[in-house]
Parts: sequence; structure tokens; C-alpha cells
Amino acid sequence: MSMKRSGVRALARGGAVLTAAGFLVLGTAGLASAHVTASTPAPAKQGGYTKVTLRVPNERADSGTVKLELTLPAEYPLASVSTKPVPGWKAVAVKEKLATPVTSHGREVTEAVRTVTWTADPGSRIGPGEFHEFDLSIGPLPDNTEQLLLPTKQTYESGEVVDWNAPPPAEGGDEPERPAPVLNLVKGDGDAHGSPTATATAETDSHDASAASATDDTARWLGGAGLAVGALGLGFGAGAVLRSRRAGKPTA
Repeated sequence: MSMKRSGVRALARGGAVLTAAGFLVLGTAGLASAHVTASTPAPAKQGGYTKVTLRVPNERADSGTVKLELTLPAEYPLASVSTKPVPGWKAVAVKEKLATPVTSHGREVTEAVRTVTWTADPGSRIGPGEFHEFDLSIGPLPDNTEQLLLPTKQTYESGEVVDWNAPPPAEGGDEPERPAPVLNLVKGDGDAHGSPTATATAETDSHDASAASATDDTARWLGGAGLAVGALGLGFGAGAVLRSRRAGKPTA
């Protein structure tokens, strides 16, 4: 009996150690992946327009984020850049003369937005353990590259500046410590402005249909299980009645 109890205690200790190690690994992975990222509601198409969302997590436990500066690529000038208002933050877009003018919608463009800076109003910030999102509408996207690198500087209340500017690693390489947000581009289909709303709606309808199907299947399974349990209950009840009658029948 003593050996059996010792074995149980050893297994319990081993399980606790494995559980703690698992939480440590998950926590470390979460910290390593917490950096500024760029995303779009639908695949961004070359030659088209898109909304870009910068997601900014706060990585410091003792200081909030109060400023964000995005640098747009000079080699791929964007004729149209507009910001979405963010409560508690002020956005300023700064244009720069282009070394080589570009043509957009039949007109020559000689300057383009080079940087966009969001600054928190007094009393506003991205606090410890929080994240914030900043939206841009940009285009036309270049048709001669598959990626746009979007270096971003994150400034904390303490004065610390974190520069997310490292390019993505080569295939099979390790992720850099401070990777820059990257916007991936796909081949265009002739629709210059794209249709992210239609794509999002189609994805939502597909998701809703899948959810409805799953709910219906679950309801049917529960209904079948209920019938089975009911049938077993009737069987046990009938058996109990027969046994009680037999038990109460007088012997001859």
C-alpha cells in the first residue's frame, strides 16, 4: 500500500511540473509574439486600395504607449493615404516630394505621405496589458512587389522608443527581435478598389451557415440521446414494477 501511495504522489508531482512548464512555454511564446502588426479585412490586391489596421500591444508593465510613428515606403509611394479618427489620439500625416512623379487615376502625383504619427491626448495612452488599433486607407497599392514593409516606432511615457523595423527573415530563419509590420499583396483582378466588404460578408454568411448546421446537428444528437434515456427509464421502471409484484405475490 505504501509503495502504491508513493507512486501516486510521484505522478502527481510530475503532472504539476509538466503543467507549470506548459504555462511557462505558453507565456514565453506570448511575450515573443507581442509586437506591432499590420492586417487587412481582405487580401490586399496589387493596384487596388485597402484598409490597413496597425495593432499595437503595450509591452511594458510600468509605462504606457503615448505615440506611434509609421513610415511608408519611399520606393512605393502611395497617392492616397487617409486616417480613421481615434478617440483620444491625434493623427498627423506628413508628405514628401517624390523624386519621380507617379500617375494615379490619370493625374500626376508629385508628393505622397511619407509618415503618419499618432499622438495621445493628455490622459490617453495604451496602458500595460492593453492594445490599440489604428486604421489607414491607402492606395493605389504597387503592382511590382508582393510586400510592403511598414516600419513603426512606438514611444512610451518613460521616453523609451521601440523601433519595429527589422525586415522579415529568409525562409527558415528566426524571427527578428523587433520585426516591422508587413503588408502582403496578392495579384489584382482588375477591380482597382477591391471589395473587402463583400468578401467579409461572404465569410460571415459562411460562418453563420456552418454554425447553424453545427447547432442543428447538436440539437438532433441531444434529442436522440433524450429519447434513448427515456426508453431506458421506462424499461427500468417496468422491471421494478414486475419485481415488486412478484415479491408481494403470496406463495401457494
